[in-house]
Amino acid sequence: MKKALPFQLSKDRSFFESLGDWMGDVLYDELPEKGFECRDEQIFMAYQIEKALKERNVLFAEAGVGTGKTIAYLLPAISYARYTGKPALIACADETLIEQLVKEAGDIFKLQNYLDITIDVRLAKSRNQYLCLKRLEDAQKDLDNEYFLEEIEDLIPDFVYGHSSLQQIYPYGERSQFPGVSDEDWQKVNYHPTQQCMVCDVRNRCGQTIHRQNYRESSDLIICSHEFLMEHIWTKESRIREGQLPLLPEVSMTVLDEGHLLEFAAQKALTYEIQSETLVRLLERIMVDGIREKTLYLMEQLQETHDEIFGLIRKSSITQDTERMTIEKSDLLIQTCKKAIRITNDLLEEFVFESELFTIPEYELRMVEEFLEQYSFSLRLFTEKGDGVEWLEIIDGHETLIIMPRLVTDILNEKLFTSKMPIIFSSATLSIQKDFTYISDSLGVEKFQSFSVASPFDYDEVMKIYVKKIEQENKTTYVHKLLEEKQQTLILFKSKAAMDQFRLSTSKKSDIVFEGERELSTIVKEFQNGDFATLCSYHLWEGLDLPEKALTRVIIFDLPFPPVDPLFDAKRTFSNDPFEEVDLPFMLLRLQQGIGRLIRTSNDYGEIHILLNAEEAETEKRFVNILPTSIQQ
Repeated sequence: MKKALPFQLSKDRSFFESLGDWMGDVLYDELPEKGFECRDEQIFMAYQIEKALKERNVLFAEAGVGTGKTIAYLLPAISYARYTGKPALIACADETLIEQLVKEAGDIFKLQNYLDITIDVRLAKSRNQYLCLKRLEDAQKDLDNEYFLEEIEDLIPDFVYGHSSLQQIYPYGERSQFPGVSDEDWQKVNYHPTQQCMVCDVRNRCGQTIHRQNYRESSDLIICSHEFLMEHIWTKESRIREGQLPLLPEVSMTVLDEGHLLEFAAQKALTYEIQSETLVRLLERIMVDGIREKTLYLMEQLQETHDEIFGLIRKSSITQDTERMTIEKSDLLIQTCKKAIRITNDLLEEFVFESELFTIPEYELRMVEEFLEQYSFSLRLFTEKGDGVEWLEIIDGHETLIIMPRLVTDILNEKLFTSKMPIIFSSATLSIQKDFTYISDSLGVEKFQSFSVASPFDYDEVMKIYVKKIEQENKTTYVHKLLEEKQQTLILFKSKAAMDQFRLSTSKKSDIVFEGERELSTIVKEFQNGDFATLCSYHLWEGLDLPEKALTRVIIFDLPFPPVDPLFDAKRTFSNDPFEEVDLPFMLLRLQQGIGRLIRTSNDYGEIHILLNAEEAETEKRFVNILPTSIQQ
């Protein structure tokens, strides 16, 4: 239902003129009366967004830390949603940042209280953030899982198992509901792409289905991750063809919070994965009594060939400094993949006959058929000479072949940036010294508006930056020496592998917690509450918002250069100067984001420690000019 605008429209004033008047009243008068600072940078940003809405353009809105970016885009977004009768979409870099945006005492919460308006905000999380009842059933059959299943089972509503009326249905089953479950254990029970939701017998009681229906009814704001937005865009046409609703409803505008990370989400959404264990496990599930001999023979043949493929990939993969291992494609590997494609196609033909015999349960058969169609398509991409990038990676403990497009610029330009829908990129780091070429070229944005405003904070007064030149093998010892002085400390690593290496050389202490040990937004809340002193992370370079004493020290363990891995190697291959066009811009943007975690409000203070090994020290002069204050001597 269309909700009333937060201001009155008149016959002699357009919507945008009235919006401008209202935002001026709120930002100059109403919020300052409630204790908010009146910030010229925030007001400028709000009016630039209003202009982009009016002209239906793409806007790169770069505003320094402390500008109040969230309120600057929330005011026009809520108003525009109500004016058009379609919700505004806010896409965050990941699920943790979604939780930051909607947390109690966050900006949405404050606007509701201080402006006395009810904001209808609903979350649309990625599918892997939801519990799958079918996978839960499978996990319950393994007694080794009892130690973590109890927390999940206790929180499943009665209506799921038919113990109450369907009228009592409400959203449940999202990842953040189970804070004590580790990431590794969650991967055993969450939604997996092999699941066939359309023919699932518990679909109507599934938490994911209920959440989908819930957020579709939002009248103001839908908040999702970049990854989920990209999945929606890539699958929209195919879902409509199949008679399904798109993952997201029609929206009036899109805000891309931390928009500099969109490219990686776009690539991930177009990625195909083949896991070593999945095919074998799925085929074993349908090897039931009564299956035809020819079908059984083809399944066994495919399992053997599949094992041969991964054996060859294992031998030809090269370990680098990330989880992504480069694959050298031999002629034998290509021929074995083509053999698997032929067997897969023959098997799919046999499944047509099996479906008429009803020997295999429909849900199981549909799940395997869809998986094999994607399996065959993925192997064809792998064997062809195209623009794809491939690597081997360990995901959820299983070897996984990844096939990803090198560039997404053309697809993004076609499906997103030429839609004439207003799109707002919001971040403290979208440019390199006010030049937006790097991000616009990476995303295929041809026409855009842009602006850049600095942070209102006096960094010389509240931040101290220390640069320590030290051998790589001595960094861990140095960090522990720093930690002897107790402060709320965030340690940022360039990769999971770098963090894990630090973990191995660190004795287990109750006041040091590592990303991945529990659900991340829960860890962040505990850190903010002071339950432990040190948080180690490789993801939280952006979006983490911990004011005042909740965070007073940030240690940057490594300069965040992109890794030597197949994805970035491909970007380097297609650049004229890999260091200047790929490595350095990526590092500078990420470094600025990491430093930006420290000072979030006018009451904040603290110190940044940047550790440089000999190679990193050679680039010091390249990042000094982007630091918010001078290095302490």
